[in-house]
Amino acid sequence: MMDAGDAALVWSAIAEPDDAEAGALVSVLGHEGALAWIGEAGHDPVAATATLASEPRVVDRILRARERWVPRLAAARPTELRERAECVGARVIARGAPGWPAALEVMGARQPHALWVRGDADVDAAWGRSVAVVGSRAATAYGEHVASDVAAVAAERGIAVVSGGAYGIDAAAHRGALAVDGVTIAVLAGGVDRLYPAGNALLLERVIRTGAVVSEQPPGFAPHRQRFLSRNRLIAAAGATVVVEAALRSGALSTARHALDMLRPVLAVPGPLTSAASAGCHRLVRESGATLMSAPVDVLQAVMSLGDALGEDDALEGPDFGSAAERQAYGAIPPRGASAESIALASGLTGPEAATALAGLAARGLAARSRGLWSRAETRETPDKTDNLVQRVSD
Repeated sequence: MMDAGDAALVWSAIAEPDDAEAGALVSVLGHEGALAWIGEAGHDPVAATATLASEPRVVDRILRARERWVPRLAAARPTELRERAECVGARVIARGAPGWPAALEVMGARQPHALWVRGDADVDAAWGRSVAVVGSRAATAYGEHVASDVAAVAAERGIAVVSGGAYGIDAAAHRGALAVDGVTIAVLAGGVDRLYPAGNALLLERVIRTGAVVSEQPPGFAPHRQRFLSRNRLIAAAGATVVVEAALRSGALSTARHALDMLRPVLAVPGPLTSAASAGCHRLVRESGATLMSAPVDVLQAVMSLGDALGEDDALEGPDFGSAAERQAYGAIPPRGASAESIALASGLTGPEAATALAGLAARGLAARSRGLWSRAETRETPDKTDNLVQRVSD
């Protein structure tokens, strides 16, 4: 009998992701015991059934599922699977082995059997302090801008950005994290030897250099439709999930549902009432209890404790804003700067409100405008609250 680690590799090759019957069998017998059971069931189905006496509701389904797994066994030798991974510079982490992401344990029997990883990132540490940023492939310019800003704000605070490597919102999230030299993880629906979609191959290679590209299936497996839906549960295991844009029928909503089932915070970015790309986000807020995101910095409080998110000194001695609108506008200014119109959209302010707030921030030395873009000013000292009060009274 092979050891548990090699047996987990075999299961990652013979069972489809999120195979309920495989999960049930492994939860009862362990990976190596479950593999031995497959052989036993072929010789003595009665004895095999008795072995699963503690699972009477699923034993018939497991017996039928065996017919799915057996044909794949011949091509699932651990040594060959590892060689395939080595050919593309990948490594494998078996469930429960050192380096296994503890964040995935919330899934119980629905955890992957193994993770195939390209990239040197510590995936356990990354998933443990992470935010998923997901949304439509057919994203609008607004959606891509917000996704990039949310990812950058999170990555600057050491929060890993998890997404699916797809076009649109996924790609914008990965780029936002990379722009600030942050860690980002792309969870693929096929093997890590095939950087899919091909149009994002260069982006995914950048992700590999600073973060990781991950799959629960060995190299050689193609990204099929069902595998995209299954991998969403891994993305949803992040500390929080932000849905930037999603139609009413959307894979991003699937990710959000998984996150809600895991009791993870879900934030939804609002959009125009006339935009089909935002209809799913609005439904999440209206019907599923998602939190409405009003600014990119909201993600920090969703993932981190309040004191950690703001910084203890910032929480006690942060900038003294002249109004709530100034606070909103300041929080919506991304690391690379943005136009007043973009800040208004991200902060939930009207155009005139944002203009007034930015002017107030500039007067206090907290923001500056250059070449049409607003950015946070580099200030060494917090404005004196008494001076600000005097200024507001004199105004």
